[in-house]
Amino acid sequence: MASKVLDFYIDFTSPFTYLCNIKLPDLVAKYGYQLSYHPIDIPTAKLAAGNYGPSNRQVPAKIRALMQDLNRWAAHYGVPFTFPKGLNAWRMNIGTFYAIEKGKARQYVDEAYRLVWADGIDPNDDAVLRGLATKVGLDADAFMSYVSSREGEKAYEASRVAAHARGVYGVPIMMVDDQIWWGNDRLMFVEEYLKAHAA
Repeated sequence: MASKVLDFYIDFTSPFTYLCNIKLPDLVAKYGYQLSYHPIDIPTAKLAAGNYGPSNRQVPAKIRALMQDLNRWAAHYGVPFTFPKGLNAWRMNIGTFYAIEKGKARQYVDEAYRLVWADGIDPNDDAVLRGLATKVGLDADAFMSYVSSREGEKAYEASRVAAHARGVYGVPIMMVDDQIWWGNDRLMFVEEYLKAHAA
């Protein structure tokens, strides 16, 4: 019997997905599930879902509270938190498909989130992307070709379209069966469900 799958919608520009990813992979494995990563683009997902509001960064009162909250969560999990130098993660997101194909999905996602939200790097920097590929055991030249290729763009576009069709409007979103959870603060509810429906 095939193991059950938890679909995990991610975007490396999301700090709450960085936090979610600290706990989720081990939680999913604990109950016999496989984690399936689905990179999307937050602004595209919001617009596709009909959310035309401003980004959090454009609402000073919200960003102030948000930054405090992020720092609290990072301290709670015992992980570093640094706001990154850039927030264009398209190529890094596309690289996830290459890592999945090469059997390095978890290593890639873990390291990419660490680089962006623990080290605070620019996710669109060529040197960063090359270093990321090398660190997780991918061919850096082939990886760099893929993240700027039409093939990579098509995989990313297909992922975004499929996510919208399934009702994904942001990240981190986790789905199993007909259940949907949004946010790292929902992991206790994810665990309740996985425990009750262990694979």
